[in-house]
Amino acid sequence: MSIAENVARVRDRVAAASRAGRNPEEIALMAVTKTHPPERIREAYAAGLRLFGENRVQEFASKADKLRDLEAAEWHMIGHLQSNKAASAAELFSAIDSVDSLKLAEKLNASAQKLAKKLAVLIEINVGGEAAKSGVAPGSRELEAILQAAPRFTNLQFRGLMTIPPFTENPEDARPYFRQLHALRDEIAAQKLPAIRMDVLSMGMSHDFEVAIEEGSTCVRIGTAIFGERATK
Repeated sequence: MSIAENVARVRDRVAAASRAGRNPEEIALMAVTKTHPPERIREAYAAGLRLFGENRVQEFASKADKLRDLEAAEWHMIGHLQSNKAASAAELFSAIDSVDSLKLAEKLNASAQKLAKKLAVLIEINVGGEAAKSGVAPGSRELEAILQAAPRFTNLQFRGLMTIPPFTENPEDARPYFRQLHALRDEIAAQKLPAIRMDVLSMGMSHDFEVAIEEGSTCVRIGTAIFGERATK
C-alpha cells in the first residue's frame, strides 16, 4: 500500500478507537520518520500529515534542509536526548517530547533563550522501570525537581507527559502502563503547579495505539503503520 493509503487506514483506526465518547479530532497523529528519507516524508506530508517525530538529532540535521519548504510541518524530537546536544535540538525542533532530567531541561531552556525561542516540552516517564529505557520514574525526586523548577524555565512550555511502555506482543498488556500514565497526569494536573500544563498524553505506537487511545492518549506516534518497516542503517 502507498503511504497515502496507510495514512488513511491509520486515521480510520484512530476514529474506531475513539468510539467510546472521544472526538478523533482531539487525537494528534504523529508520523515517526526515523530512518526514512526526505522523499517518503514528503509523501506523508502530501497525504495531509503535519506532525513529525524524529529520534536522533544528527539524523534529522542531515534531512532538515531538504524539508525546509514544508512550511506547515511541525518537527518534534521524540528520542533520548543527551544534554550536550540540547543546543542543536533547540535549533532544529519546535518541541522536545523526551525531557528526562532536570539537567536537560536547564540546557534546553538556556539554548532556547539564546535563540529567542519558546520550546514546547513533554516529560518522559519510564512507566515500566526499565533500565534500558530513558525517562524519569513516576513519583521520583527527579520528576518533582523538574516540576518545581518549571517556573524558572521561561523559554520552555511544559505541556504534558510521554511514555514508551515495555514492549509486548499483545497490545492489551500495555493497557496498565497507559492507565498509569493517565493517572499520573491527573495527579500532577490536580496540583495546579505554576508553569505546568498537562494537556498532552503522548502514548501509543503502531502496535498498540488503539489501546492507548482508549486509555486517554492525545497523541499517537506512528512509524511502521505509515511507512512500513524501518530502513536499516
